[in-house]
Amino acid sequence: MAPEAVRTSILPAPMGGAPASLNRHMLGCAVLVLTMISGYMASLMAAPQEPPQVADSVASLDAHIREAATRYGFSQDLVAAIIETESQFNTRAVSRRGAQGLMQLTPATAKLLGVDDPFDPRANIDGGVRHLRSMMDRFNNNLVLALAAYNAGEKAVIVHKGIPPYRETRQYVTRILQRLDRDGVDASDTGQRGRRL
Repeated sequence: MAPEAVRTSILPAPMGGAPASLNRHMLGCAVLVLTMISGYMASLMAAPQEPPQVADSVASLDAHIREAATRYGFSQDLVAAIIETESQFNTRAVSRRGAQGLMQLTPATAKLLGVDDPFDPRANIDGGVRHLRSMMDRFNNNLVLALAAYNAGEKAVIVHKGIPPYRETRQYVTRILQRLDRDGVDASDTGQRGRRL
């Protein structure tokens, strides 16, 4: 058999008068696409349903919350309620005013607290809870005033002799207290160090 006859018997007949080289190119592309699709599908089936790092990050957030709450004498529920209200547990959250991280530390507050990376969950939680402790100490362990100061600033609470008349601040305090109430936590519970929440 002549070499030309062998080549034409292996390759499909040209489509609509297309040259044989075009048919070989299209066949090669089809094989490549099918190989890529089957490899992609196999990788999807082999991948775990929930990446382990997600579970680890939730566990590490819980550990950071527990650690800071214990260190500064608060309940874990209170710290979690503040984080939920501030950032919805988003470690990369940034507010319109530039507050950053889980507990929404402003750059000035983060600097004052020595928090170099406000997006580091452990540093952010520790700094935020330490800041809340200073507000509690400043306002004689009055949780409502400490929360208002955490949101609006210490000076605003002092000037207004109570919760400032800012809608955002009033809603902020209410949301946290409602979350504590929803979770069955009494806002007057004693924290770990014997101080009132």
